[in-house]
Amino acid sequence: MLSIKGARRIVILITGITVLLVGIAMIFLPGPAVVVIPVGLAILATEFIWAKRLLTRFKDQANGFGASARQLLWGKKKDGPT
Repeated sequence: MLSIKGARRIVILITGITVLLVGIAMIFLPGPAVVVIPVGLAILATEFIWAKRLLTRFKDQANGFGASARQLLWGKKKDGPT
């Protein structure tokens, strides 16, 4: 017999994978894949360690990309208010 915790994990798994697959499809189809993929990972990360690690890596890379884009667009990083 399936426990409530087991049923919850299955629902989260199905929901998270569905959202993740829709996000991956949006890479090739019109849509905000960069938003939907992390949402799918966040859903999965509520129950699965592997998804939490993947989401953390995704966030770190996004932060690095943002820092690189800021530096490219506005030059040197300012240390504080002037």
